[in-house]
Amino acid sequence: MAENILVIVEQREGKLNRVSWETIAAGQAIAALTGWTLEAAVVGSGVSAIAGEVAGKKVARVYDVESAALEPYTPDAFVYALREFLGKHPAALVLMPHTYQVRDFVPKLAAALQTTAISDVIGVKYEGGKLIFTRQMFQGKFVADVSFAGTGICFVTFQNGSFRADKVEAGAGAAPVETVTVEIPAGVVRNKPQEVFKEAKQAVDLTQAEIIVSVGRGIKEQKNIELAKQLADALGGELAASRPICDSGWLPMDRQIGSSGQTVAPKLYLALGISGAIQHIVGMKGSRSIVAINKDAEAPIFEIADYAVVGNLFDIVPALIEEVKKAKA
Repeated sequence: MAENILVIVEQREGKLNRVSWETIAAGQAIAALTGWTLEAAVVGSGVSAIAGEVAGKKVARVYDVESAALEPYTPDAFVYALREFLGKHPAALVLMPHTYQVRDFVPKLAAALQTTAISDVIGVKYEGGKLIFTRQMFQGKFVADVSFAGTGICFVTFQNGSFRADKVEAGAGAAPVETVTVEIPAGVVRNKPQEVFKEAKQAVDLTQAEIIVSVGRGIKEQKNIELAKQLADALGGELAASRPICDSGWLPMDRQIGSSGQTVAPKLYLALGISGAIQHIVGMKGSRSIVAINKDAEAPIFEIADYAVVGNLFDIVPALIEEVKKAKA
């Protein structure tokens, strides 16, 4: 008997979070492996436009789950709405991106439904009629294959970069969109959200960046970060760093890439003077194209780089900036 997969598409203030496309790509991959039906749901208030956008992809149906109480986001409202929705539209497997928002409400939702969740998944395979999910352990030093025991709804969250958003298949035609209105009683939401907290005035969500220029210890001095910033500005990208740079206070912590920072998957990732410790690599290895510049020909970063440039970054980056500016002129 066929099963079904449901992708919960994340939106923030009426704007689709692009990492949701990666989760839809994961759902399409699982559907291809299993033969199961793939559906999607957008949860919020006034999110019909996003539901319509998702309907253009290869999914059987899109649900527009609506309630005024879902905006702004609160874990209480989301859990209540999803419990109600899943009670009437059950799914064998529910997929979500491993974002801060999902991490906030999924444990509560899984507990409320007396089921479990496998989080931060980087891969999936189908063996012996069972789905097996791969997770990283010990900051990426090992991986573990895990699967669900028992029956009931299974929740899975996917690490950013595990699947490529550009691999999402378009549908032959627009999928049907069904509006589901959820009545959330007064008193369910027990808190009132204030402004979204930002650790620094220039705080940035690097998971949304399409181009990232990242610096490591090879930059030598804090004043030299300006060179990397010039390259990022020329490319229209964001500036980031490995942990030692942020630990030294040369860049704010919200710019850190790695197991203890942000996990990113941009179209282009330029690593300047980054050796490639495993803690950094696990945070950016899902990037579509990786360009590494390092004077050490044996630097581990070159093992995953699409383009390896062996040389002094202080000679290469200024020339690169000039070439980018010429190309844009």
